[in-house]
Amino acid sequence: MTTFAEIAPQLEGQAIEVPSWAYGNSGTRFKVFGTAGTPRTVEEKIADAATVNRFTGLAPKVALHIPWDLVDDFAALRRYAEDLGVELGTINSNTFQDDDYKFGGLTHHDPAIRQKAIDHHLQCLEVMNATGSRDLKIWLADGSNYPGQADIRGRQDRLAESLQTIYAQLSGDQRLVLEYKFFEPAFYHTDVPDWGTALAHVQALGDNATVCLDTGHHAPGTNIEFIVAQLLRLGKLGAFDFNSRFYADDDLIVGAADPFQLFRILFEVIRGGGYGPGSEVAFMLDQCHNVEKKIPGQIRSVLNVQEMTARALLVDREVLGQAQQAGDVLGAHEVFMDAFYTDVRADLAAWRESRGLPANPMRAYAESGHQEQIEAERVGGTQVGWGA
Repeated sequence: MTTFAEIAPQLEGQAIEVPSWAYGNSGTRFKVFGTAGTPRTVEEKIADAATVNRFTGLAPKVALHIPWDLVDDFAALRRYAEDLGVELGTINSNTFQDDDYKFGGLTHHDPAIRQKAIDHHLQCLEVMNATGSRDLKIWLADGSNYPGQADIRGRQDRLAESLQTIYAQLSGDQRLVLEYKFFEPAFYHTDVPDWGTALAHVQALGDNATVCLDTGHHAPGTNIEFIVAQLLRLGKLGAFDFNSRFYADDDLIVGAADPFQLFRILFEVIRGGGYGPGSEVAFMLDQCHNVEKKIPGQIRSVLNVQEMTARALLVDREVLGQAQQAGDVLGAHEVFMDAFYTDVRADLAAWRESRGLPANPMRAYAESGHQEQIEAERVGGTQVGWGA
């Protein structure tokens, strides 16, 4: 069996982008809860993201959401982040919280509203130019609730046209990354409901358009790792939004509900060339910490990805391939499961210590007093949260 010492070099440089909104207040359709120490500004969000990176060495970038993270001077915000040891990463657009978008944004039948949505994405590209960000990620709430409510085909045509207008303004190595979600808030039909629809649109756009796979955006029983394998095979997997779900898009800590699923996904990522210094696939979290503390929630999340990456790297692919070629069903399965059941926590702890990081980042953060410090300092003002 492959040993931890053999795969340890492949853990170097692993980067998991954290989302700015994970540090703000969030909740359900019924209640958004306030939490002591929650940031009041985008700068405080970035400071929290930098804290996660300081304790784990795994989170060198923080994704922004526009207009939630809108500031007057993004060049200055970029310098602020770099001074804290992190970079500004993916820019996420928002066409789902404005009254004009009640019946859609990029797909809307009204050309004026559609243009407003396009202009918002062009504004996001301006932000990217200032921050040095590579990816513009688009998730759309567009869809309908009732049969006959909307022209499904017409909306697809308008979406294709809108995306082409935005794509034409990309420069350099910038990418358009299109996310999909099979339902919510639209319940009869969603304009980008699945990976096939997203793939069709990005293939029509060109080489710098890819698909974002959110691990919570699938129907129960969906084989997500198969989707990963297909998108990698086609060269169109651009990014992950890692989270976990029990029922739908729960946005829980990745690996919390089904660590074996996370392991299977990461195995296909590695097997398909989506991991390592030569890969363009972005690992990002997309989670909301409704009842837990924000910073330790993100620390736990990136550690879960690191642990399952290590286990996936332990799969002896040569032996696995031999068993597969021999038709040894149980032998191949055993090779796979042996890696999953290998406890790498002690090895990872020693590996972190050898790099000047805490052996147990969760415990180190709890004992650092940082949480108590920010709770004492961040008194007054308005805490950030959904829509802010």
